[in-house]
Amino acid sequence: MILTEDYLQDLLDKTLPQVRSGDWAVVLEGSIAEGFGNSGSDIDFLLIGRSEDDLPTMPSLFFVDGRRVEVRTRSLRQVTEQFTALKADERRVGRISEDLLNRCQRLLHSFPLRGHALVDEVKAQFPQERFRTVAADWWAHAARQSLRHAMAMLCLGEDEEAVDWARSGVVQAVKSWAAVRGETYLEPKWLSMQLDRAQRPGIRERYWELESGGTGMDADARVGACLAFAAELGVTGVPHRPERLAVERRPGVTTWQAVERVHVVRGRSDVFAFGERAGRVWRSLVLGRPLPEALTGARAAGGSEAGPLLAQFLRLGLVRLTWKGGGTVTPALPLASPPGPLTPPPSTARPLLSLRGAAVSGPDAVDLVPLPAARFSAAALALVFSNMVVENAREDLAGAVRRNQWRVAEVAAHRAAQSALRGLFCAYGVSPLPPDPDLVRRLPLLSLPPDTRPIGPLADALIRVAIDSAESAERVSLELEEFIGVVREAAGADAFPASFDSPDTWRATLELGHDWVRVAAHFDADLPLEEVRDLVASSGAQPHQAG
Repeated sequence: MILTEDYLQDLLDKTLPQVRSGDWAVVLEGSIAEGFGNSGSDIDFLLIGRSEDDLPTMPSLFFVDGRRVEVRTRSLRQVTEQFTALKADERRVGRISEDLLNRCQRLLHSFPLRGHALVDEVKAQFPQERFRTVAADWWAHAARQSLRHAMAMLCLGEDEEAVDWARSGVVQAVKSWAAVRGETYLEPKWLSMQLDRAQRPGIRERYWELESGGTGMDADARVGACLAFAAELGVTGVPHRPERLAVERRPGVTTWQAVERVHVVRGRSDVFAFGERAGRVWRSLVLGRPLPEALTGARAAGGSEAGPLLAQFLRLGLVRLTWKGGGTVTPALPLASPPGPLTPPPSTARPLLSLRGAAVSGPDAVDLVPLPAARFSAAALALVFSNMVVENAREDLAGAVRRNQWRVAEVAAHRAAQSALRGLFCAYGVSPLPPDPDLVRRLPLLSLPPDTRPIGPLADALIRVAIDSAESAERVSLELEEFIGVVREAAGADAFPASFDSPDTWRATLELGHDWVRVAAHFDADLPLEEVRDLVASSGAQPHQAG
């Protein structure tokens, strides 16, 4: 160690009075106990009590004689539970958490300062030789995952990402090799000193050569060299054979298409909207095929962007990558961010959705819709229903005008204007909606673009307009048609069919509604009318019509 035991004992004597009283065994753990460290390294004391208590996990921080001292406490029961959990998964190392492995390693390699008998009793629960095997297998498992992922990214044309993962795989492979030789400290920051102590210059120089990237190799050669070096270090299961990789379905991922827009729901909560080319690539995937074959099919649908798009699907956790005979590929970087699918910032496209589906930023977009799936589907269905009500009100208005029913016409005009506004709110993702009388006052919530701001004054006038003659009816009808056109264009509903004009337009309305009813029903979203559930059972057809 870089510090003497006398110095550590003195430091401990000055620290313990600041700690809750107890009959503690004390060890020094961490980088200094391992023989690493420097003048800026923490002094890490672990206090072990012979008790059944739940002692806090978070360390306490003290400053003693110019040194930063961290004090952690664990009861004998807690330590025993740690080692028991490690024993339970030592043959399934992929299930061992980094935190658990790190806690056990630090304790097993600690330097005893007080209560040597209890420290020996604790360490005897998991001999260091046994721990070496677990640590080596854990790092080897991580290396396999990283290197397989690197192989996949190389196949998909993501060369820089492939090289980065290959470099990570080499670090993990070297850590596995070092662990076999007793160098089990987890943090890679001391890897250079671990390799120096291992006294194998050939391994050390080869590692630094691949890590530095100063050899002038292209991505394919560099990934291949990393795979070969890992095999030399004893990491099995990573031959350079991308055909052993396959793209598979990921549980909890659902796809649906509304008109031309492909939507994918992840975990029943996150909605991703695909641009035109991204949607074609997604639809082209035949799950279970070897990755190179899947890529060939995707390129036929999406051209040169197919590889990057497929890589994005993997990052977002919309599909999963598997290795033949080796399960799911789940790369992770120990001591870094927790593993898991990428979640990008929510899309800023406005309005959020239209009758054609969610708004997207471009043809290659895989945009996260800034609404949970249930609210998104409910808003989209309400957008369809609001426009159906607009069509019904327009029909009522025309019929009332023909019969000189001015009060009926007036109510129909108000209803059409309010329903059009409801559709606009839906397009911006507002769900549930404000009450109809409050819609105009709540328009500022939508932050409408400057060219659509006249919607407010027009709406305010139309929902209060009076009709008492043929002349006023004609004027209001023209104003209403203009208003509906402006609102529908702003809401992406300009292609809504004239639902009640003919059998064809009614059929088109039902088909449009079916796209959204089935997904709303899937997420148990509120439906505007219970009858619309029948659209799911009838696949968008009229429920009573003979086949």
